[in-house]
Amino acid sequence: MSGHSKWHSIKHKKAAADAKRGKIFTKLIKEMSVAARIGGGDIDSNPRLRTAVAAAKAVNMPLDNIKRAIMKGTGELPGQAYEAVTYEGYGPGGVAVLVETLTDNKNRTVAEVRHLFSKHGGNLAETGAVQWMFERKGYISVSRDKVSEDRLMEIALEAGADDLQTEESAYSIYTSFENFESVKEALQAAGIEPDSAELTMLPQNGVRLEGKKAEQMLKLMESLEDHDDVQNVYANFDIDEAEMEAIANG
Repeated sequence: MSGHSKWHSIKHKKAAADAKRGKIFTKLIKEMSVAARIGGGDIDSNPRLRTAVAAAKAVNMPLDNIKRAIMKGTGELPGQAYEAVTYEGYGPGGVAVLVETLTDNKNRTVAEVRHLFSKHGGNLAETGAVQWMFERKGYISVSRDKVSEDRLMEIALEAGADDLQTEESAYSIYTSFENFESVKEALQAAGIEPDSAELTMLPQNGVRLEGKKAEQMLKLMESLEDHDDVQNVYANFDIDEAEMEAIANG
């Protein structure tokens, strides 16, 4: 899990830059539209939409943009129809990779995702090849300067969290899919606002990488996450934190 936590914190730092160039807005608008189409436009009764709206507000997306995205999903406004497609593959060193996309053209998306895998030392695999290695979990990050570890652990575990880990600058809380909302709401009710809260796919085990393969793997992650159709990328790499930070900043 440490690899996931560190990579997540690096992504979080980049979010501001992504928001400035509008790329993250595009991804969130797609997600809100699809969530509204599948589960309806009521945030209170649609957890997926509620999570997407919270993420949009966290990057200061204008409320009008959020409203229009939801209305496109519910059909109140005309909009593009997107299909959810998950691709599976292997990165450098045999790292398992899951890529979740929302696309209006599957042929285009699969060709471009395959190219990115090949470019960075990986390859696409058949459906079912690696998904079994991952489990859907809730992930909540809280800065260490917001609360003590004992207090946070008391609130989180009482609300149903599975685990709490102390990282360099933040606490990482992991929950079951079912308890994610209740844990997040318990923290907010206690006056603790998470830095981020999302449903994610956690690997059951990790593949240790270093040197060139570590660099290739992180470049693959970055290129996939930068693709317009890609919503989420999950992988089971295990890279030393200092090396990961150096590669990401290099």
